[in-house]
Amino acid sequence: MTDHVPVTEQKLPALVVRLRERFRRDVRDRLEAKAGGPARLRVIVLLAGVLGLSTADTATVGAIAGELERSLHLTNTDIGLLVTVSTAIGAIATLPVGVLTDRANRTRLLWISILTWCAAMILNGLSTSFVMLLLTRLALGAVVATATPVVASLTGDLFPPAERGRIYGYILTGELVGTGLGFLVSGDLAGLLSWRVGFWWLAVPGLVLAASIWRYLPEPARGGASRLDPGDTRIHPATEVGDQPAEDAAGERTRDEGEVEREVEEEGITPHERLVLHDDPAGRPLWWAVRYVLSIRTNLVLITASALGYFFLQGLETFAVVFLRGRFGLSQSAGSTLLVVLGLGAIVGVLVAGRVGDRLIGRRRVIGRPLVAGTAFVIAAVLFVPALLVPTLLLAAPLFFLAAAGLGGSNPPLDAARLDIMHSRLWGRAESVRTALRTGLQAIAPLLFGFVSAHFGGQGGGLGQPSGAQPHGAIGLDHTFLVMLIPLVVAGLLLLVRARLTYPRDVATAVASERSTRCHGGGR
Repeated sequence: MTDHVPVTEQKLPALVVRLRERFRRDVRDRLEAKAGGPARLRVIVLLAGVLGLSTADTATVGAIAGELERSLHLTNTDIGLLVTVSTAIGAIATLPVGVLTDRANRTRLLWISILTWCAAMILNGLSTSFVMLLLTRLALGAVVATATPVVASLTGDLFPPAERGRIYGYILTGELVGTGLGFLVSGDLAGLLSWRVGFWWLAVPGLVLAASIWRYLPEPARGGASRLDPGDTRIHPATEVGDQPAEDAAGERTRDEGEVEREVEEEGITPHERLVLHDDPAGRPLWWAVRYVLSIRTNLVLITASALGYFFLQGLETFAVVFLRGRFGLSQSAGSTLLVVLGLGAIVGVLVAGRVGDRLIGRRRVIGRPLVAGTAFVIAAVLFVPALLVPTLLLAAPLFFLAAAGLGGSNPPLDAARLDIMHSRLWGRAESVRTALRTGLQAIAPLLFGFVSAHFGGQGGGLGQPSGAQPHGAIGLDHTFLVMLIPLVVAGLLLLVRARLTYPRDVATAVASERSTRCHGGGR
């Protein structure tokens, strides 16, 4: 027996190791199958991580709002201002970043901005006053400014149009996972240790992500020469293939892009001749690019709808934990955990809506993506109303879950649609214009939500109290969220009524511009 025990003890760890490795291989194989290969999965994970960082900070402020209010003697308006400052800086900086996105090395922009963000998070945790905390948040706009233009440009160059809704669905889960980690981990750390640790821990995944992008994401070629086919194991950098259109052996456009072109041609849709580009727009100045992208009517609708959606989401993220704690008498940890569970609904919506939009495109429904996004906005607004009014958490939680699915589901088709209507060498600047306008409205949201809740009587009172005992703060946020649902309805109607009329011709215009610049040697 004495000889048998050591043998068993030696075999058991080896068995555990083998089972663990088997599990890892199975999970990796399934993820690669969903993404379309190891190279695609690597890109999706890294880009999702970038978006996750940009939302984790905002969620952290919301998760530790109660601790910040007590420690630094802040109000809801002060909490809103903290988010507004970093978001507003991102809105200002995103326009020059858009120019760099269309002209410079995009992956280098990403890892440099992430390192800047990590340093800012450390300084956030060292703050000893509200003024110091406010000032240190200025640098956090780096990731806000860089993330969306670069992610949009890289997604367009690495994935074919027919799959972009689905791929964007995967990438946008990063925003939701980042939000969930910000609420759950930062909230728990703030409750167990200190609100400072809630900021500090985020620098660790930030540093890992920056190093991973530097190591594993080379700058791809513009124009599709680096486009990833299913099963690819590596990314072909621009230094290998050069910037050129993605073509097959016969010199024709790729099958996926040909399908998009055939759709607008078979529908008999004519482009806006005055907007068709005949030379490469990469070298055009910023003022020209801004004027051009804003002259595309569908782009204005998509920008407005996106801005209104993110306006509501930003306010919701900032004050959701405060609302849940005050309304249902939850602890900090319970409120953060519940919000993460409800956020799974948004992930479901993101994954489903992207696929639905792509399938409608594949069935010759050119307006499929705007229709899916608009419907998702309306569903979210309709479901949020009873969720905010029902008296018990048992009834409210399923409604919040479904409403979150609608809110999250609006984004993948919207993001894919913006690439459909724009020349590829304008993707960075077009996205930066959208981000600047969206982020400007988004920056106002926390401050406005906090101000309105204060007007309704929500000065943070009632934290951790049952709604029947001291509901003062929760009632203020109830009323605030109900009023702020109006922008979601407007966003949905814009897409369902207006975009369905303008989108097909703007897609045809983008197709004609790509062809014209290609014929004139502009590339893609």
